[in-house]
Amino acid sequence: MTRRSWSVCVYCASGPVTAEYEELAAAVGAEIGRRGWTLVSGGGRVSMMGAVARAAREAGARTVGVIPRGLLDREVGDDDADELLVTETMRERKELMDAHADAFLALPGGLGTLEELTEVWTSAYLGMHDKPVVMLDPVGHYRGLLDWLGGLVPTGFVTQASLDRLPIATAVVEALDRCAPVGEPQP
Repeated sequence: MTRRSWSVCVYCASGPVTAEYEELAAAVGAEIGRRGWTLVSGGGRVSMMGAVARAAREAGARTVGVIPRGLLDREVGDDDADELLVTETMRERKELMDAHADAFLALPGGLGTLEELTEVWTSAYLGMHDKPVVMLDPVGHYRGLLDWLGGLVPTGFVTQASLDRLPIATAVVEALDRCAPVGEPQP
């Protein structure tokens, strides 16, 4: 029986961004492929979402895209994905992405990325899963959010343990090392 490849769900922007962000996404995809892992993504082929998927495939990774029917045109469905799952709702999309992933990695993004990250991070903190949840933020994109959340610790609205559940990486290899299976040697 062959073991299924380790899979990482990457959350990132699907709208217009500068080249540096697409390059970051491509570097993540290339590293996922180099490790022989599977990429799970939002199923679009534009912006950072498309860059991570293209680079992952070019590096030999299997790619699984999950996209709601209503976003097929807006995010331009990734027809090159090894598996493109089309859902009816965003909730179904997140459920399938969660089910296909062994770890989660958030790159810079907007409201959609933030919503996906906070849901999977919260469910991890609450013990609903034990999969790694990691943030890759080499340019301080999330600094304001993290500062705000840290400021809530003294009030009791956020615990330090919940903040500690989300490691913040500033380099691609570091981020994916934190997503790797526990006890498995790094490539």
